Amino acid sequence: MSPMAGIAPQRQVILQARVRRKTYHTDSGGLEVLAPLGLDLLGGEIVALVGPSGCGKTTLMRMIGGLDQDFEGEIFWPRGGRPRIGTVFQEPRLLPWRTVWQNLALVLPPGLEAGAEHLLHTLGLWPFRDSFPGALSLGMARRVAIARAFAIEPELVLLDEPFVSLDPEMAERSRAVLLQAWGERPTAALLVTHDLAEAASLADRVVMLSRRPTRVVADLEVPAEMRRRGIEIGAQAAAVLRAHG
Repeated sequence: MSPMAGIAPQRQVILQARVRRKTYHTDSGGLEVLAPLGLDLLGGEIVALVGPSGCGKTTLMRMIGGLDQDFEGEIFWPRGGRPRIGTVFQEPRLLPWRTVWQNLALVLPPGLEAGAEHLLHTLGLWPFRDSFPGALSLGMARRVAIARAFAIEPELVLLDEPFVSLDPEMAERSRAVLLQAWGERPTAALLVTHDLAEAASLADRVVMLSRRPTRVVADLEVPAEMRRRGIEIGAQAAAVLRAHG
């Protein structure tokens, strides 16, 4: 299907996932993880995938990211060619022997250095640009991982339960930071989470998945007022980060 006509370019369809089947092969036979399902994603929107543990949320995200190609179906990019994708994993995955800035520089395409510096300022990380990951708190390392994903100016950001190991206060602060980064560089984003409250606080749409073999059971829009409130909280959090690091 072609991008939808009559809407702004940033709201055109950038991703169409059409999965017929995904099966893991084991010694005892095959385990069907994903049943037939479809997922469309628009430019500039955040979509949350929510479902029971082990239902295949991360598997679907890996398929979209090109990390798992052993499935029946297609991942189609209507704009042509795989877009630039940023990823935030469950763990920050920073190289411990490189500084904060060096970790970003490893993924930066030429010409995006100034934008990456601005993002570090926005997220309160500039004073720590020469610090090594071992000197950072987990929450700060999460911020670096978010900055790394957005600094490449991606068309799509994949977020695989990025706040799962944080305490409630730090998770809330990190969610606000994520929204601030998104507000600076609006892009399509796909968030995997098991937390409905987290999904509602971050996403434009919440896609509910069933137990295995997984299907889409609901696709729900989040009210715009809740979305605007989340961005305001993100801006406030960024101001605090800039003031206090």
